Amino acid sequence: MARINLLPWRAERRKQRQREFQVMLGAAALGGILLSILVWFYFDREIAGQHERNRFLQAEIEKVKAQNKEIEELDAKKQRLLDRKRVIEELQANRSQMVHLFDSLVRTIPDGVVLTALKQEGKILTLEGTAQSNARVSTYMRSLETSGWMTKPDLSIIEARKGNSKAPMTTGARALPYDFRLKVELANPGASGDGEELLDGTTLVSGEGEVVDAAAAEAPAQGGGAGAPADAAQPADAAGAQQSGGEQGNAPAAGTTGGPAS
Repeated sequence: MARINLLPWRAERRKQRQREFQVMLGAAALGGILLSILVWFYFDREIAGQHERNRFLQAEIEKVKAQNKEIEELDAKKQRLLDRKRVIEELQANRSQMVHLFDSLVRTIPDGVVLTALKQEGKILTLEGTAQSNARVSTYMRSLETSGWMTKPDLSIIEARKGNSKAPMTTGARALPYDFRLKVELANPGASGDGEELLDGTTLVSGEGEVVDAAAAEAPAQGGGAGAPADAAQPADAAGAQQSGGEQGNAPAAGTTGGPAS
């Protein structure tokens, strides 16, 4: 005998499938939520770690900046010390330059030349003075060229003094009628090779090995140019002395003659 099911089995199956779908949907939603939480925790830890690394790097950068600042200060201090050392070395190398220079001026100035002014601008020395003739100036320039301490003499001006006959002048000034100006370049003292050496504040050792006193060496420089005029004045002085002697010799003769007359 055939069995016929009159119950609503289709509705029951539909409800069963809906329950299964809801369970699967809830499980999927729960799985998604759990996965999202895990992903959030992962990225949060990564972000926190990156922030920690950033803070560490920032601290290291600050340390490096402080070290760089110290290095810059040390470099600046080093540069100042090097500049000071260079200045001291230059002063050490040139401390006796003026002494050697004046000694060279004394040794190179010829008779008939008198210096009236000196001016130094760096390595250029300007000499002004008077001379008896152009030949004296040429001789002086050759002496400067071979001095070892002054090179490249350049004559700027040489001219006859104006108003020589009208202005009152002494015998020495009348014997030096030319004014001149020349420039020389100062040589390196270490490269001169003339063997001069400073012993103390007032004594020099010249290239010939003789000891020259610096204070006494200035006297020839001042009187060297006037040597020729002084020699020229000697005959006049001798003539005056002879004339005075003649007058003194004639006075006793007159007295002797007057004796018998009385």
